[in-house]
Amino acid sequence: MQHANLRARQDAERIRYRAFWNEIFSKLRGVPNDLLAFEEIKQLYPSSESYAGVKSIQIEQIVGSVDRYKDFDHYFLPRVGLPLDRWVRVRQAKIEGIELPAISAYKIGDIYFVKDGHHRVSVARDEGQSFIDAEIIELKVPIKLQPGESMKDLIIRSENARFLDITKLAVLRPDYESIRFSVTGRYDLLLEHIRTHQYFLGSQYHREFLWEESVMSWYDTIYMPMIREIREHRVLRRFPGRTEGDLYLWVMDHRHFLRQELGRDLGTDGATQDYLEHYSPPWWEQAWQKIQKVWRREAV
Repeated sequence: MQHANLRARQDAERIRYRAFWNEIFSKLRGVPNDLLAFEEIKQLYPSSESYAGVKSIQIEQIVGSVDRYKDFDHYFLPRVGLPLDRWVRVRQAKIEGIELPAISAYKIGDIYFVKDGHHRVSVARDEGQSFIDAEIIELKVPIKLQPGESMKDLIIRSENARFLDITKLAVLRPDYESIRFSVTGRYDLLLEHIRTHQYFLGSQYHREFLWEESVMSWYDTIYMPMIREIREHRVLRRFPGRTEGDLYLWVMDHRHFLRQELGRDLGTDGATQDYLEHYSPPWWEQAWQKIQKVWRREAV
């Protein structure tokens, strides 16, 4: 028993060292070193859940946690500063050949979120174990995770699908250009833009505008003209890692600010030029962002 305890503590010191360097390298590369948070799943609009029993699952498919995503890094190593006593006890039990109970986890598509058994996953992963027994509750979501896709990307795709369902933009404008964002929560802002546009259309023409009319008008007279300005001025190249959708929202907010500040509307061209002048990152920051983008791609 003493020998097993000594080995377990030595292993704990080794993973502490690995966790430290994981954190350093992730910051240098600009690559997230976190487990996925289960609370983000609510943004995928799960339709149902069901008990799937106890099964053997692949450890590499365990990517998140229900409530301890801040305690373990992307590789399921305890964060620096987290006590290792529990990890040592689990590792010692494995060395002594003690059979451990199954973990419990939520399944979404082909990925899993640990509800109970984080240290068991951590130790098993450190040992190079490929599978672990898990008691599974499966959640049904409308969109499946694609190979190499992060949870953030999945959430953004889910939000986009909901946006298209509400606006019917793909039906109203079959040749529409897809609207993408680099962060979550932006499609709700687009919906607010459309509702505001619908209100001003009604005030201008003194009649009620249908939702479908307002969506087409917003896309044709507000969104696409701004996108054309962004492309004409090659704005996107000054903001590595961002999208045209990101810039549309930024410039529109800036246009509103200028209207309040100056008492007149500079239009899409004037707002775009002024935004570039005041908010473009310096060349060295743009270069660093491009380097980080390449590193992220290599890290996947």
